[in-house]
Amino acid sequence: MAAGFAPPKLKDFILTEKLGSGTYATVYKAFRKVGWFQTDSREAVAVKVVSKKTLNKSSMENLLTEIEILKTVRHPHIVQLKDFQWDSENIYLILEWCSGGDLSRFIRSCRILPERVARHCLQQIACALQFLHERNISHLDLKPQNILLSGNTLKLSDFGFAQYMSPWDEQQALRGSPLYMAPEMVCRRHYDARVDLWSVGVILYEALFGRAPFASRSFAELEEKIRSEKPIELPSGARVSRDCRDLLLRLLERDPDSRITFEEFFLHPFVDLEHMPSAESLGKAKALVMQAVQKDQDGERSAALSLYCSALEHFVPAIHYETDRQRKEALRQKVNQYVSRAEELKALVRSDNKISFEEARSTRNILIEMSRDQPRLLAALEVASTAVAQEESGAEDYDTLDLYQQSLGELLLALAETTLEITLTFKLTHTRKRRNKQNNKNYLSALHFILWNIWP
Repeated sequence: MAAGFAPPKLKDFILTEKLGSGTYATVYKAFRKVGWFQTDSREAVAVKVVSKKTLNKSSMENLLTEIEILKTVRHPHIVQLKDFQWDSENIYLILEWCSGGDLSRFIRSCRILPERVARHCLQQIACALQFLHERNISHLDLKPQNILLSGNTLKLSDFGFAQYMSPWDEQQALRGSPLYMAPEMVCRRHYDARVDLWSVGVILYEALFGRAPFASRSFAELEEKIRSEKPIELPSGARVSRDCRDLLLRLLERDPDSRITFEEFFLHPFVDLEHMPSAESLGKAKALVMQAVQKDQDGERSAALSLYCSALEHFVPAIHYETDRQRKEALRQKVNQYVSRAEELKALVRSDNKISFEEARSTRNILIEMSRDQPRLLAALEVASTAVAQEESGAEDYDTLDLYQQSLGELLLALAETTLEITLTFKLTHTRKRRNKQNNKNYLSALHFILWNIWP
């Protein structure tokens, strides 16, 4: 290597190959020295070298903010600052080494990422963003080149434009890379932390389709596309899930006031942070499966099935997170046993429900005959029969649920004078906690309770 291009000397480290460079800094791979020029068992790091000569007031402030932020944050999906040093010529940031390159190179090598893989990447980015958002930190330069890979783990890097920004803070300075900048930033309007969400949308779009939504041949063309008011559209023939499509379009909303919020983003079903692979996944799965086994032993089939299904939602990411091949395979075999038992329980519960429906049909027919001289009660029972018929045919849950509610409402009015009113009201309130298919069964149960307890 020519003397003019030799990496700088740094105490306790040997700088080797250059990994990349920008306006203000050059990044090298380096090794920590062990003893006197001994490099056995050496630790690999990345060293960001910033020349003092290139720094103006703004870039110096950015560098100091970057150091301050990285000194205080510790997160599995954020590159760690191990140390920083300086001499008469340079400032050195000693950073965690990520051997897998960056997300941009990974996307190019695959051309496009399967939705499953893109979702796993998104979950890790979202996890890091949630951590930063809770501390009022905005990255402001999110792009695939600034997301590094260490094994299967993604880590946000390059906090050179990052800022402490409360939700109500606004800025106007141009920061980041144009291809990933939110429209309000490119158009030099006031912007806030929501620009990070736009950048996440661009990254997800690029991961799924191999190019950014505003990919252009020149900056002028890029600026024209960004300034346009035309809504973002997915490529024709795009095959993505409904949740993925919904999230993409809500992230890539030009108007920041209409864009998905951070809270909505973290709770979005496609992001699903609750079930992302993590060190906690296996513990959550084991706790749920123990409850499932207990319910199974007690003969509570529906409850056991529900718990087995919940456990499997954590077992799958736990398998993904496990790195030891033997433990991964043992875990996979165990999960297959739980899947088999869940399938058996599903068949048993379906059989139980069929018997329950048959019994309910017979009961309704008897009660309808007994209510011929009570028009209001008769009408309520007939509405209930319609609801049950819809449920048996697999009709839309919400329509069926509305019929159950209408029936129970009429029954409660008809029974307002009875001593059962308080008990019935409590039972109805309790069953309204969740609007899903299980509610229909709860309402039917409440209906049976009402009818069997008022007739002599």
